[in-house]
Amino acid sequence: MTFATLIFDLDGTLIDSLVDLSNAINRLRADLKLPPLSQTTIADFVGDGARLLVERALPKGTFNEERLQQFMEHYRQHLVEETRIYPGILDCLRACADRPMAVVTNKPFDFTMTSLERLDLHHYFPVVIGGDSLPTKKPDPAPVLHALEELGQPAESALMIGDHINDLLAGQAAGTRTCFCQWGLGQHREASRDFDLATPAHLLELLTSG
Repeated sequence: MTFATLIFDLDGTLIDSLVDLSNAINRLRADLKLPPLSQTTIADFVGDGARLLVERALPKGTFNEERLQQFMEHYRQHLVEETRIYPGILDCLRACADRPMAVVTNKPFDFTMTSLERLDLHHYFPVVIGGDSLPTKKPDPAPVLHALEELGQPAESALMIGDHINDLLAGQAAGTRTCFCQWGLGQHREASRDFDLATPAHLLELLTSG
């Protein structure tokens, strides 16, 4: 089956950023004299944007805008130290380089662009929508619909590819097909999806078959 248009999530789909995210969260917690959290715990907090990540990672009632900005500064200073492209993802992007592709993520736009540029992925994506690019973020379909509009492509031509329930819900609401990436950080939480793939190699097979 061939999809003319591809919409990718970023963290947990194209790149493994858990170590850098975890380190930034734990630097913030150290500032507050709190013990570190495990990467497994922090992975469960990822997917809904920076604000909710920080709020979930702090004791109830201690989140505020200053804490959010502290985290953002910690993360900005160490954004792509340990972050890596998932093995096999470059094969997928190279094989589909002639198709319209976009990144739609809940990560802030400036962090997204810096990550894509430092990892030399930016040239694959003429359209990038961050978590602060529009008034709403995933699971709202607006970012996906905006990406499709910018690409000049209809929803029925597109596949939304991501590792989180928010990706599945946003794609479904926008009218795309959806693919869940088991190799990522998130969970589908029993949300319906058209494809459920274990590795980027399986994604490559899906994208180049038919």
